[in-house]
Amino acid sequence: MSYKRLWVWITLMAVAAIMLAACGQQQQAQPTAAPAEQPTAVPQLTAAPAEQPTAAPAQPTAEPAPITPPAAQPGGKLTILYWQAVTTLNPHLATGTKDFDGATVILEPLARYDQNDELVPFLAAEIPTVENGGVAPDGTSVTWKIKPGLKWSDGTDFTIEDIIFTWKYCADPATACTTKAAFDPIANIEKIDDTTLKITWKEPTADPYIAFVGPFGMILQQKQFGNCIGAAASTSAECQAANLAPIGTNAWKLRELRPGDTVLYERNPFFRDADKVFFDEVEIKGGGDATSAARAVCETGEVDFAWNLQIPKAVLEPILNSGKCDAIAGGSFGVERIVVNFANPDPALGDKRSEPDQPHPFLTDPAVRRAISLAIDRKAIAEQLYGPTGEPTCNILVVPAAFNSPNTTCERNVEEAKRILEEAGWKLNGPVREKNGVKLIVSFQTSINTLRQGEQAIIKSNLAEIGIQVNVKAINAAVFFGGDAGNPDTLNKFYADLQMYTNGPNSADPQQYLQGWICAEVSSSANQWNGSNDGRYCNPEYDALFEQLKTELDPERRAQLAIQMNDLLVNDGAVIPLINRRTPNAKLKNLEGPTFNTFDSSIWNIAMWRRVP
Repeated sequence: MSYKRLWVWITLMAVAAIMLAACGQQQQAQPTAAPAEQPTAVPQLTAAPAEQPTAAPAQPTAEPAPITPPAAQPGGKLTILYWQAVTTLNPHLATGTKDFDGATVILEPLARYDQNDELVPFLAAEIPTVENGGVAPDGTSVTWKIKPGLKWSDGTDFTIEDIIFTWKYCADPATACTTKAAFDPIANIEKIDDTTLKITWKEPTADPYIAFVGPFGMILQQKQFGNCIGAAASTSAECQAANLAPIGTNAWKLRELRPGDTVLYERNPFFRDADKVFFDEVEIKGGGDATSAARAVCETGEVDFAWNLQIPKAVLEPILNSGKCDAIAGGSFGVERIVVNFANPDPALGDKRSEPDQPHPFLTDPAVRRAISLAIDRKAIAEQLYGPTGEPTCNILVVPAAFNSPNTTCERNVEEAKRILEEAGWKLNGPVREKNGVKLIVSFQTSINTLRQGEQAIIKSNLAEIGIQVNVKAINAAVFFGGDAGNPDTLNKFYADLQMYTNGPNSADPQQYLQGWICAEVSSSANQWNGSNDGRYCNPEYDALFEQLKTELDPERRAQLAIQMNDLLVNDGAVIPLINRRTPNAKLKNLEGPTFNTFDSSIWNIAMWRRVP
């Protein structure tokens, strides 16, 4: 074929291709599924079609349907960071929040408080009330019904006998339960049937939920702890093993505990709602500090949830503003306070050190306690360190609001503090005051935490202004809040003159919380240093008010009594409130479930947590 004929043939083929394409454009395109991948065809030599004008795109007749991201798939690990590491998983021998929370992943009470300060059933089938017949109108008893078919993580049945056993375990003073206040009011527990029990109180009580509710109410398995009532609870090898690996009813069971480091949990196949649990594993990492915990969630995303971000505001605010996490805060995280030691912590006393029968050489003087409170600059602590996460307070009882006293005042008054000390005979000898050869030199301890060391520095400077020398000490948080009776640095042993930490009520009724200052709760070697009264304060006037509170059923009168007790503690210098904390926790934005909680654990509803897209 000649070159000319070849050119004509190519031209005709190109025209035909253009006509076919034009015909094809007249047909309406039909939606189809994405085609399967095809092998690439060998390209054919064709003439380029003539350029066509671009048509205006058709206007949509309706808004496109929103694209729903795929649901996150259940499984994987939930990682939680506590800069105070877990040391025990038996909540009834625990002293620190981190240990109660570590136990919460495994153990459960009958009910817990939610983010609205309302009770939610856990092992209970419902919350007993006067209206449903569960609470006696005269306050003498409460009847609980438990959910049928409950199982322990070893596959055995959960029974009413386990509940009765937990009461007997903590009612024995030799067990030295730190949660004893929750069980003291019980006279008897009667099994009505396999799912019903009746608690009869020693005296009519206005708070029918004082026992088996919240972090103090978690239930132990009788089969596992049956030989652990009394002194054996913390001395026998069998019981020590149980304390570190309790069998529970919650969504996970223990895989491994490395005390002071990490706890690993795995699914409990016998959990009543196992099909609703999202995560296969839970890990609580301990140690480090609050700042690194915040960054691990909010900046690097290494962990899902970090607890108690007690960090100076200048450091915390930019971390939370990173946009990668949500802060969880509200209500009250508790009151940061200074506890005054009424016993003598002098090491020269040997085994008698900090025992309640060894009075403190100068803190038993109310003038010294009053002067210390007057000298402290709470406003500076709040503004320089806490910012929006805390405000000055003079009350130890700040929630519920009905129990917050309007009678106290804590304006700083250095000159008045000096006058009180002078009048009481404490004279300056150089920079330090003394009387009868006793110098006002105090040891002041707290946990290792940047913000708390900032507080110590402010308070040390404040007290120096009135002639009191302060020697500060910072203790590893896992030790300070630990329950090791052999360790000298726990807050319950309190081998110092002053110590600082935070706590608050674990119930909407303050009776159990206020019991922590009665004479019978004084911490000593006799109760293995597990008494809730770590300051060894003992005042018959306070005890008399507490006895009235226990039997008072009228809500307004109860509030008046609680306020009187708060005022007595503050004005007598048994405790020196500093800051009402609103410290946040933090979670990754794709973690759903964590809430703020005033009266219960920060992980109270952990079985409901899940990851979202």
